[in-house]
Amino acid sequence: MVSAAPRTAARPGRPRWWTELPLLTAVYAAYSAGRLLARGDVTAATGHGTALLRVERILHLTPEPALNRLFTGVPVVGVPAAYAYAALHYVVTPAVLVWLWRRRPAHYRVARSRLLTATLIGLIGFTLFPTAPPRLLDAGQGFVDGMAHYAGYGWWGAEASAPRGLGGLTNQYAAMPSLHVGWALWCGAAVWRLASSRVARALAVAYPPAIALVVMGTANHYLLDVLAGVAVMGLGAWLTGPLLRLVDTLRARGTDPGAAPEPDGPARGTPGAAWRRRTRRGRAAAARCARARGVVGAGCETSPGERFPRQPTRGGRCPERTADAAPEPAAAPH
Repeated sequence: MVSAAPRTAARPGRPRWWTELPLLTAVYAAYSAGRLLARGDVTAATGHGTALLRVERILHLTPEPALNRLFTGVPVVGVPAAYAYAALHYVVTPAVLVWLWRRRPAHYRVARSRLLTATLIGLIGFTLFPTAPPRLLDAGQGFVDGMAHYAGYGWWGAEASAPRGLGGLTNQYAAMPSLHVGWALWCGAAVWRLASSRVARALAVAYPPAIALVVMGTANHYLLDVLAGVAVMGLGAWLTGPLLRLVDTLRARGTDPGAAPEPDGPARGTPGAAWRRRTRRGRAAAARCARARGVVGAGCETSPGERFPRQPTRGGRCPERTADAAPEPAAAPH
């Protein structure tokens, strides 16, 4: 989500695509590899899925069975939903990223960082809590695999949204949290806040709840997965501000040890603040002297014996006039 930009160092201009593309590719590759490595025990994943369903029934929050019957029993609803589940997750999210990069570069860095942070948090969830989706539970639970049911209409098979024959490249036990919903929420928040078109803003509002219905109707996620996806995106947005400030601080120290930002430094008037102000004034004076050394004549003389105030002498010194400096002797009268 991109509701409010954190206070980070100003970074005007559009980020370079040749640095952004490798970064996004590396994070997505790590995310995909992490999903595969976190497959875990199928028995444990099935137990987790059954436990989630049991909790929902205790709370009387079980929209999944009714949605699943609707989606699998009415093709005019189920087929578009299957296409949406298989495609939009991988099309809309990159499209919004590119749109932000081209049209809203001032907001791109924060929005991108929120998406990546939330995605990595989701990967932790897949690793610590592998969960079988409703479609992979025992048949007695009454769920029908919506993607497999309509596999003849598209490129996917019986392994969620993976292309037919490539089911081994996906982790089917990564239901908690639902990043389909998390990414959809990120897209909707970004477009709703930053788009100027009313149509685009209306679609942005409708997109996250539509994806939530799709993932439950196709029996790929529980309601608790959906809520966890929303929570993960919110946590990622909350953590992004401190993380970006940390990155900016480390980058500034690496470039110039004396130029690190001090957003939370000592209050004005404390010894530490006074020392920092004196240090900054000293650096500024040194910079003026360094620039002055490049002036023709090096001494900035207008005529013999005359110099511009506060300019270096031929010896390279930059005298500072102080209150207690002795006045220059007056010329003797003739």
